[in-house]
Amino acid sequence: MNGSLLARWRRRWWRPDPTALSAYEGLRPITLITGGSEGIGFALAQRFASHGHELLLVARTAEKLAQAQRALAATSRAQVHTLALDITSDQAIERIDAELRKLGGLCDVLVNCAGIGLSGPFADEPEEKVTALVDLNVRALTRLTSHYLRPMLVRGEGGILNLASVGSYGPGPNQAAYYASKAYVLSLTEAIGYETAGMGIRVCALAPGPVRTGFHARMGARRALYRAFTPPVSPALVAWLGFWGYRLGARVVWPGLVTPLAALSMRLIPHRLLNPIVSTLLSPRR
Repeated sequence: MNGSLLARWRRRWWRPDPTALSAYEGLRPITLITGGSEGIGFALAQRFASHGHELLLVARTAEKLAQAQRALAATSRAQVHTLALDITSDQAIERIDAELRKLGGLCDVLVNCAGIGLSGPFADEPEEKVTALVDLNVRALTRLTSHYLRPMLVRGEGGILNLASVGSYGPGPNQAAYYASKAYVLSLTEAIGYETAGMGIRVCALAPGPVRTGFHARMGARRALYRAFTPPVSPALVAWLGFWGYRLGARVVWPGLVTPLAALSMRLIPHRLLNPIVSTLLSPRR
């Protein structure tokens, strides 16, 4: 009864359109996870799989996807499908849709985890690297969110979980483009969550601080000063908190104990004071 009442409250403004709904009859719900082959994306895949979600993992490297698929098969009975794809390509959505049709499913939950970072002064970053970051962190995420949100609104069910960052809450000198991209993700997610409230959809941003993955090494921030005294949390903890925050209808989830305080501080401290602090923290240790 409680679940029924909660479902009714979540769909309080939704009105079914039988003609539009008929297009989705007989299709199985599938959770689509970009960047699902490693790191936080894989940890979220484990969490969704453990709760019986059928998964479609999308990432660039077929070998890593195969490893993730085998690992998930060893720990859950969920069906796990993979698609090796660059989601920044113009044909990405068309190929994902084709894969979903082949599986006889639809995107019920979209988890946007794919992303890259850059570390160092913005003027020193090659233009092609900055463009690649914006294409993946902003453009691809926006296209996927826009494309799959519309059918969710028709069905009055589904959800979107976007990976933001504690860096979403302020400027990031020495990681300027990355921080700006995550600020976009957070702002977009919160706004969409407000717009779709009462329409049966969960929309949530997951905003972790440092996490024990290879992400910081790949972006060249392994020696950043904040890494010396900010203990990273595990991807499993981030995924557990993110999953349950999403399920319970939270708009934003800050994993760990330090992250909520960091997010609040970055909101409250004037940027004139915040910029030198963040710049020092993001500078490499000598």
